[in-house]
Amino acid sequence: MNATPPPPPAEPPPATGTDALSHGLRFALGTLTVLPVRVPRFDRYTARQGMLCAPAAGLVVGLAACLTCWVLLLLETGRLLTAVLTVAVPALLTRALHLDGLADVADGLGSRKPPAEAREVMKRSDIGPFGVLALLFVVLTQIAALDELLGHGRAYALTCVVLAAVNARTALTWACRAQGPPAARAEGLGAVVVRTVPLRQALAVAAVVAFASALAGALAAEGARAAGTVACGCSVVLALNAAELTMWHCHRRFGGINGDVLGAVAETAGTVTLLVLAVAAP
Repeated sequence: MNATPPPPPAEPPPATGTDALSHGLRFALGTLTVLPVRVPRFDRYTARQGMLCAPAAGLVVGLAACLTCWVLLLLETGRLLTAVLTVAVPALLTRALHLDGLADVADGLGSRKPPAEAREVMKRSDIGPFGVLALLFVVLTQIAALDELLGHGRAYALTCVVLAAVNARTALTWACRAQGPPAARAEGLGAVVVRTVPLRQALAVAAVVAFASALAGALAAEGARAAGTVACGCSVVLALNAAELTMWHCHRRFGGINGDVLGAVAETAGTVTLLVLAVAAP
């Protein structure tokens, strides 16, 4: 006689209050950085809090890059070398996770294959020519933009380094809103986080980041506070719009989004942020 299989374990109830914030921060730091943070819960309730806390993880990464840049400037390292080493910090602190996603997405888009086959291309461990070109252009653009920003004053450049990292992770919060595109497949990190963030909360996070960025721009751009405010505030709006276009294009090509697409979204937002700030530097 066959034994009756045990019932599946019940899903733990959603955390509330400070527990929810703690689990959310752990989820964000544990999945978006290399910091040794244990993620005790890995469910959609926690994923929602984690994506709401994604800008906080970006702040940690941005401050680390900012500190590196500041030390190099104190040592009177050349602008170009300072820009190169500063851009390397976010990649190191994320195991190049977002850059890897960008390369995979570029290969998938460049394959011009049907959605299912394009997703298989993205899952391969090697990087194709489209991925290499995407990485080359994005990293060089970030370095060139930061090199330009370093010519507009240390305070402004250091602020821009932080804003780029924060905006990149804010794009993840926005991409995971409930009204966003669905997950491309049922497994993987993308399936856990996609469509978890209520629209009002996603809008609130974006508004807070935009306000904080504008304030930071006003404080950093000495002698041109109005221009700094506009440049930094607009960088958030334009970065999120660029991330939005990237996300929906990937949705149309791949039949949904996954962790690779989210990585590409973050890199797009961070790169556009640096570009906007460099072009509109006071």
